[in-house]
Amino acid sequence: MSAAAEPLESDVSFAEPEGLGLLRRRTPGQSVMEQLLEVRGSRDTRGLIARAFGVRLLDAASRPWYWGALGERAVGRTLAALGPEWTVLHAVPVGEKSADIDHVVIGPTGVFTLTTKRHPGQRIWTAKGTFLVAGTRHPYIRNSEHEAVRAGKLLSAAVRHAVTAEAAIVVVGAQQVTVKEKHRSVAVLTEGQLLRWITGRPVVHTPQQVALLAAAAAQPSTWRRAPSELRDPVEVARSFAALHRLVEQARRRRMGWLLALPATFLASAAGVLPF
Repeated sequence: MSAAAEPLESDVSFAEPEGLGLLRRRTPGQSVMEQLLEVRGSRDTRGLIARAFGVRLLDAASRPWYWGALGERAVGRTLAALGPEWTVLHAVPVGEKSADIDHVVIGPTGVFTLTTKRHPGQRIWTAKGTFLVAGTRHPYIRNSEHEAVRAGKLLSAAVRHAVTAEAAIVVVGAQQVTVKEKHRSVAVLTEGQLLRWITGRPVVHTPQQVALLAAAAAQPSTWRRAPSELRDPVEVARSFAALHRLVEQARRRRMGWLLALPATFLASAAGVLPF
């Protein structure tokens, strides 16, 4: 679909969905936050001693969801800088079970599906369909490509016109990102490169086409045959924020103990404190 393409079907229209099903209201990272809160909750269930020493709240199984939510929320803040001619949807439920698209962006330069990957302090290397995190291979390129193809097909069916979606993997927090060779159909970007990559491309959609695509994308039925009721994003964000505060509080306490122990040892060695 482009500005020079044949006009879209004039009889295609979409009623604005109401209530919790409105995808425009979804908050960045909502799907992974929901999964995290379902298994972990937002309350502090540790004992007094565990709290005092800053024992971790999250186990190995729940930490990836937490990190994923932080990454998607960071990218969501970046995408919020796009102008009013753009539509951004977050955590779009697609297909079956708990699958979702982290971010769908629709505007004058195209339709984009963005996958967020948060790897703080790690070295990223990618080329020829390969994506390595600290030397470990991950199927990110293949999955991202599949996601864009599926999004294009679903939107095409909704608007009755050929739609192509472009894919990008947005890396958050990495120490270094090396793109040795660009991939054929998936861009690998840092958070700082994202907006320029989206807005700096040629204009391919008219305002009318953007409006139609955005309206179609906002329909839960575009992405799933039988859409399920979606949770209130305000409630999900509030619960996650409460958990995030507890996690950060525990981290600061652990850091405090780590800093206090060497200081106590040095003071003892210097005779300031009794050994």
